[in-house]
Amino acid sequence: MHHLHIRKRIDLKKEKYPHPDKFKRLIDNLIYVIALFGPIVSIPQIIKIYFYQNASGVSTFTWTGYLIGSIFWLIYGIIHKEKPIIFSSILWIIIEIFIFIGTIIY
Repeated sequence: MHHLHIRKRIDLKKEKYPHPDKFKRLIDNLIYVIALFGPIVSIPQIIKIYFYQNASGVSTFTWTGYLIGSIFWLIYGIIHKEKPIIFSSILWIIIEIFIFIGTIIY
């Protein structure tokens, strides 16, 4: 029993936020930029599909897989209260829904 109580206390140890280390603080801030960058680079795909009405070469199966993965990442982020994962997953889900719908329409 004693071992279980020690383990519980170890699991509760968390790092401070914002972190006192400048490098970790920089990474904490940059992760939001990276979370935004990923979905933004998919915008040309949306432009190709909707403005040119051309979905050739875009796999519905692949983007459905990405969508399912993003939904699970969103659930994971919500459960663990990780804001960068939640933020990124929501953006990815929006982008992937637009691409998925575009591949079905065109």
